[in-house]
Amino acid sequence: MPELPDVTVYQERLTAHCVGDELAGIRLRSPFLLRTVEPPLDAVAGQVLRAVERLGKRLVFVFDDELFVVLHLMIAGRLRLHPVGKAIGGRIDLAAFDFPVGAIVLTEAGSKKRASLHVVQGREALAAFDRGGLEVMSATSDGFLAALQRENRTIKRALCDPRLFSGIGNAYSDEILHRARLSPAKLTARFSAEEGERLRAATVAVLTHWTDELRREVGDGFPDKVTAFRDGMAVHGRYGKPCPECGSAVQRIRYADNECNYCSVCQCDGKLLADRGLSGLLKKDWPKTLAELEERRGGGR
Repeated sequence: MPELPDVTVYQERLTAHCVGDELAGIRLRSPFLLRTVEPPLDAVAGQVLRAVERLGKRLVFVFDDELFVVLHLMIAGRLRLHPVGKAIGGRIDLAAFDFPVGAIVLTEAGSKKRASLHVVQGREALAAFDRGGLEVMSATSDGFLAALQRENRTIKRALCDPRLFSGIGNAYSDEILHRARLSPAKLTARFSAEEGERLRAATVAVLTHWTDELRREVGDGFPDKVTAFRDGMAVHGRYGKPCPECGSAVQRIRYADNECNYCSVCQCDGKLLADRGLSGLLKKDWPKTLAELEERRGGGR
């Protein structure tokens, strides 16, 4: 799922390419993408785009008279810049925003079409899309810790909760926790002020680093390779590969359609976290440390 760095760069490049220009219209290939009926979609046709804003992981296209188009890319949605009038007959094409610079085409890979498009009038209607999460880049230490401890849950879940923190998802939460040297299973109620500040600083550092990296990658163009798996990441998507800090194999916890990647040495004092599926199956035979896991692997050869 595009997270804060990706959505920020989308916002910046859309601003550079399209703000101040007239939107000829939005062509829909999938009627299920549009989730509102009033105002109608054609209300924005012929309107000048005044700004592009970020609201959590959503992009907001701002027009006159407080008319807004709200786009949520969800997990697999992506935006691509194509020549003017580009046909949208492709299997993954959902819609095209027609500007003088070209067609901003929304695509979504996979069978589960979750991306959404809303047209709303007024700031009050727009505010309904705000999940209330803290904007971490400008948060104070006290404000960050307060949001963190609003509910007692694992730190991994807390970071990914849009009601608590804005713009963070599965990928960057892995990287943040690795940089902060914190276990993803640590409960937020047990955080000290020092640990909270360490996590806040790591959050700002990771999000700043990857936003700057994406900006350098895109330059004056338009994002073309938005992905949750990037060269240079420490642990996310690197299961079984060496941790860049200690060289130990990166571990994972699998749950639903996601997985959490972590270093047991750097983050968990060498202890393995219980995988809901495997640890439930193996019960007492589940290895508790990385050394025990390596020993069992060696014994099986």
